[in-house]
Amino acid sequence: MPAGVSWPRYLRMLGASMLAMFAGAQVVHQYYLPDLTIPEVPPKPGELKTELRGYKIREEATAAALEQLKTEQRVD
Repeated sequence: MPAGVSWPRYLRMLGASMLAMFAGAQVVHQYYLPDLTIPEVPPKPGELKTELRGYKIREEATAAALEQLKTEQRVD
C-alpha cells in the first residue's frame, strides 16, 4: 500500500493526476500554438527569434476588428 492507501485508490488518484496534467498541457498548447517544427539547419547563435503564433494571430485579429470599428464610426 503506497502512502497508506489501498492499491485501487492509489491507482485511481495516479490516473486522475496524470489525466489532469495532460489536459492542462493540451490547453496551454492550444492557447499559445507553439512552433514545434525542427529546422533543417540550426540557426547561428543570436539568430534564433521565437514568437508566439497564437498570440500574434489574436493580436492581428484584434487590430483588424478595431480598424473596422474605426472606419464604421467615421462613416456614421
